[in-house]
Order: sequence, then C-alpha cells, then structure tokens
Amino acid sequence: MKTEVTIGKLTLKNPVLVASGTFGYGDELIDSIDINKLGGIVTKSLTLKPKAGNPPPRIAETPCGMLNSIGLANIGVDRFINEKLPLLRNFDTALIVSIAAKRIEDYCEIIRRLENVDGADAYEINISCPNVKEGGLEFGTSLSMTAKVVSETRKTTDKTLIIKLTPNVTRISDFAKVCKEEGADAVSLINTIVGMAIDIRTRKPKLSTITGGLSGPAIKPIALAKVFEVFQNVDIPIIGIGGISTWEDAIEFMLAGARAIQVGTANFVDPTTPLQIISGIIKYCEENKIQDVNELVGSVLIDADDNIAKVSFRETTK
Repeated sequence: MKTEVTIGKLTLKNPVLVASGTFGYGDELIDSIDINKLGGIVTKSLTLKPKAGNPPPRIAETPCGMLNSIGLANIGVDRFINEKLPLLRNFDTALIVSIAAKRIEDYCEIIRRLENVDGADAYEINISCPNVKEGGLEFGTSLSMTAKVVSETRKTTDKTLIIKLTPNVTRISDFAKVCKEEGADAVSLINTIVGMAIDIRTRKPKLSTITGGLSGPAIKPIALAKVFEVFQNVDIPIIGIGGISTWEDAIEFMLAGARAIQVGTANFVDPTTPLQIISGIIKYCEENKIQDVNELVGSVLIDADDNIAKVSFRETTK
C-alpha cells in the first residue's frame, strides 16, 4: 500500500512526524528509535541567537497531560548548523526545521542561514509559542502579523513552508486562510493551550512563569476540532498535533482532515510511540482494504438528515 504523503514540495515516506520540542534536535534519541522509519523530524525551535529559556520550575505534570514553560531554550541557528546538521543529513527521513523569533527580520535571517547549507527539507514557522515574553503569541493571535510573517518568510525560501498555529484564538480557520493567501504550503495545528497549575501546599504556581503550555491527551478533542474546522474552511494541507499517543488517535486526525500528524508529549513517555503509530496505521489500512493512506484524509462520516454522508471532500493530493 502507498504510505507517502505530500506537503508542498515535500514528500514524506509516511504521515508520522515527531513534534518540535519533544525530540530534541533529532540526534538525542538515536539509540532509542530507528529514525529512518519516521516520516520526518521537526527539530526543537531555533532562534537567531542561543536562548537559555525560562527559569525553573518550567515543567509540571497535569491530569492527562503536562504544562511546560521552557521558553524556547535552544543552541541557536549557527551552532545547529555546525554541530547538529552534519549528523542529521545522514538520516533517510525528512528534516523540518522549526524556527521561532521575536522579530520578522529574525525569522528571515534564520532561514537565509539555513538556505546556505544543505540539510533542511522544510521549515515550520512557530508563531504560536505561549511561553515567551516577546514574539510567540504576539504573531500568532494577530491576523495582520501572521500575514506579515508568512509573506516575508515566503520571499526567503522556495522550500516547503509550514506555519504552526495557536488554538488560543476565536477562529483558527481565519488564520489558516491568511497563511494560504500569503503563500504558506501548509499549516500545523495545534500548538499548546495556555494553562496553569497551583501547588496548594505552598500556594504558589507550579511554573516560574505562572502559566505555560498544556499538551498531551487532555487537549486532543480540542486539537481534533480545530483540524476539522480548518479542513472544512480552507483548502490547505494540515499537519495535526495535540495529544496523539496511539495509532487510533492518528487515524482520527486524518479522518478529520490532517494529511500528516506529529507525535509530541507521548515521546516523553515512550520514544518508540511514533513507530508503533506507523505500524498501526498500515495495519488499519490493510484491514480496511485501503490502498493509499491519503484516502483517509477528511473522510469522516457525518450524519446528515438521518443519512450517513461523506463530508465535502477536497482533493488531498494537490
């Protein structure tokens, strides 16, 4: 059966990626998982200069998930190019570099530096991080700012450009529409949801920044609804993210409209989760006589006037 999916100019051997911030730079888990079997790696978000991130405590466990306030701690684009990229080039899987910045000019400069070397197959532009004081949600919650980021980064590269969207807005499909209009090849959604936890013994927030980003199974129903909303309203490839822990979760996201998915928080529990999901998707397709995994995309059945009818289904191979 066919497992390949296409996102812009990028062809993935299968629809399963590992999410930014949950798999390091792609090299830390070499001994734990066969990286070559993945559809692709999304690196930890890179900034122009190295960042120490937020002070601890910056991770707190919650029911069915976790809160994090890492604050985009990373080694910076130059160290990534010199120290990480040479190794990552050797893997037979797509490399999607996640980029974060507090200025539009910085987004573009990071891309320019990466364009000067071989290795990156695509870019995921993070305009939706809730854990930084500058940038982050400032870009992702403003339609005009989203448009500017997409427009300017589009001018900087011909490679596949993916925009990572925040759920912390009223109507996420409006942002997906702007991304398409300004030249993005795809959108990934959702990023974490703003959340908070308090230690009742100390009466203090469990995170140094008070609030952080909630991820894990707790946010899956929200993420699934957002993917469905975008698929129904904007003709742009979607990469689904949010609480995906099993192959059944991944199938749900594809039925809702995701062409590919990212495994995030589940990697902290078991780094082999993405491989289990790949195997599960293939088995599901074989058992249901599905010859091409793309047939799943957007094929959720909706009960309309007492008749089960397929949702208006867009071409999934454009």
